[in-house]
This record gives sequence, C-alpha cells and structure tokens, in this order.
Amino acid sequence: MTDKNLNKYATRLVNAFLKNKIISPLPSRYTKKISEAQKFRKLCESKIKKPISGFKAAGTGIPVLKKLKEKEPFYATVYKHNVLKNKKTVKINKFTMGIELEVCYLIKKNFFDLKQKVTKKNIKKFITHIASCIEVVGYRQKKSGIKSLGDLCSDFGANVKFIIGAKKKFKNQNVKNLKTHIFNKKINQSVFGNTNTVYIDPLNSLRFVLNKLQKDKIRLNKNFYVFTGSSVGVVPILGKGIYSGVINKIGSVSAKIS
Repeated sequence: MTDKNLNKYATRLVNAFLKNKIISPLPSRYTKKISEAQKFRKLCESKIKKPISGFKAAGTGIPVLKKLKEKEPFYATVYKHNVLKNKKTVKINKFTMGIELEVCYLIKKNFFDLKQKVTKKNIKKFITHIASCIEVVGYRQKKSGIKSLGDLCSDFGANVKFIIGAKKKFKNQNVKNLKTHIFNKKINQSVFGNTNTVYIDPLNSLRFVLNKLQKDKIRLNKNFYVFTGSSVGVVPILGKGIYSGVINKIGSVSAKIS
C-alpha cells in the first residue's frame, strides 16, 4: 500500500470524524496491528486543526488487554467540539458501541515543562481538578465489535462524545477501589463497576498517558483534560433517555441519549 493510499484513507476518516458521517470499514492492514493503527491515528490527528481539550486512555481494562494479547493501552487526542457539559444531549447511531463511566483529571499546562519521567508522586502537583465523566464510544465506520485494540485506536480511539460532571478541586483524592454505577431509570438498565478495573487505577492510567505525551513530544499551551478509561467496561445503550453515572467520593454525571 503506497503512502498515497494511506493518506487517502486517513483523509476519508478525518472527514467522517469532522462531519459526523459513517464510511466503509478501513482495510485491516491499518487496524489489526496496534503499531500500524497508532501510525494511522497520528496521521489522522495531524490533519485536524480544531482546538484540543485533552487526551483519553483506551484499552485500560487488563482482562481486555490480555484477551487481545496486548501489553498496554494507548492514548488518543480529544477535541473541544466533542466535549460537552453535564446533562447535554448526544445523538447516537447503530455503530455506537456503548457508554462508559470514568474519572477525568484537569492538568496544568506547565506539565509540559517537566523534564523527568512522570510518577504517581510528582504527577499530583499538576492536577487541578477531578471529575466523573461519561464517554460515548463508537466507530466512524460501518462495523461493530472489537477484533483488535487497533480497531479502536485507528478510529480516533472510538471516542464520540465526552460529558463532564461537576469538577472538584484536587486534594489528593484516593481513586483506588471506588464503587461506580451507571444507569438509565427509564429502561431499568443498571451496571456497577469499580475504579480498580482501570489499568490498576485511574491515577496510574493518568501517569501512562502523560508519559506517552512526553515520549511523543506533545505540547499544549493551555490546561487540558485526561480521561482515564472506563470503570464499567463498554455498557450497551439499550434505550434512549438519560444515563446517569456515579463514582463514589468523586461525583456524578449524566447525559441524554437520543
């Protein structure tokens, strides 16, 4: 496959991402191996000039990583137009995979001046706020399910929208072993989870993302969010209406699915 064709597919997916459209599936050569999917994702992201709100960790469930025979998660860029305030509406389609509940952090821009490796200790001085977040996940392609981690990675991390709950000032809140719950009362759908399912815990997931940003020499000139991964897995959206999520000691968040 020539670079010309690679660029053609990237442009096609970027247009779908920006215009909220669905295209035919990408060739498997871009999605089967995570290394190739990473290259493709970065090429796609380089074509987008919209403001960046932050970054997400994906593939953070250790059982999922083992099943897919991968060693670690990946990260993807999150753009401002896909980040919504609490209780906002998200329109879905048949290629939407589901909904997730996660911890997100707001990070100071001076993190990018850090010259040493990120650890769980030195990371804390860069965190200003913490919040609960709902992520709606899905493809921009006519496909369903996850055959490889590259499936998610190559399609912008499969992020559709992020809805952020009320932010709390970070005061070294413990994020280990917190109970989580996402539900839709209208259709009697309820799923429980735990923050320990998120790549050991959300703080470790944050550390992972920030280390990757350093390695890739990413730099922003403003504070930014990091979304750390789902505490409940990918929950199927079984009906329309309001989905509410609660993370014990962190807070609540809700999104209207239409």
